[in-house]
Amino acid sequence: MKDCIIDPDHSVATFAIRHLMIANIRGMFPKVTGVIRYDDQDITRSSVEAEIDAASLSTGVKKRDVHVLSSDMLDASRYPTMTFQSRRIERQRDNSLAVQGDLTIRGVTRPVTFRAEQFGPVKSPRGGEVSIGVVCRGAIDREDFGVTWGSEPLESGGLVAGRTVEITLDVEADLPVER
Repeated sequence: MKDCIIDPDHSVATFAIRHLMIANIRGMFPKVTGVIRYDDQDITRSSVEAEIDAASLSTGVKKRDVHVLSSDMLDASRYPTMTFQSRRIERQRDNSLAVQGDLTIRGVTRPVTFRAEQFGPVKSPRGGEVSIGVVCRGAIDREDFGVTWGSEPLESGGLVAGRTVEITLDVEADLPVER
């Protein structure tokens, strides 16, 4: 088992949520840190601990960012980080991985499962380091985490903000250099 440090310069968490049921609003959290405990003999014995800095949010619209970070949604002043701690990794028939774990948003922890692909390891051109990559995709119900703003029904049907939030976590992690 090797501890691989998540490279914050090459990792990002992104999300998409429906607005007025007609458009997807997308955003990113570019400050992702953590550790992947990587077992190169059996990936299913590996684990992931990731932390996302809520204040790093960018949707491309400053006014929207301020609102998403407010107590209406993420309440980032009280809950400055979101975390994911894996509990189990299973290989799927298509060779992808099912990463089960605990996601914490707004101080609320819920079990989630992400579908993941692992890439590498490769030798990095940055000076002999060895890196791995992981892409995790999944969806959550925002109300499960206490984010209820936008749940007002529209006259035409649907909600101001959809309940389903699609999440993608793109991570690059550096393995310790063998000497």
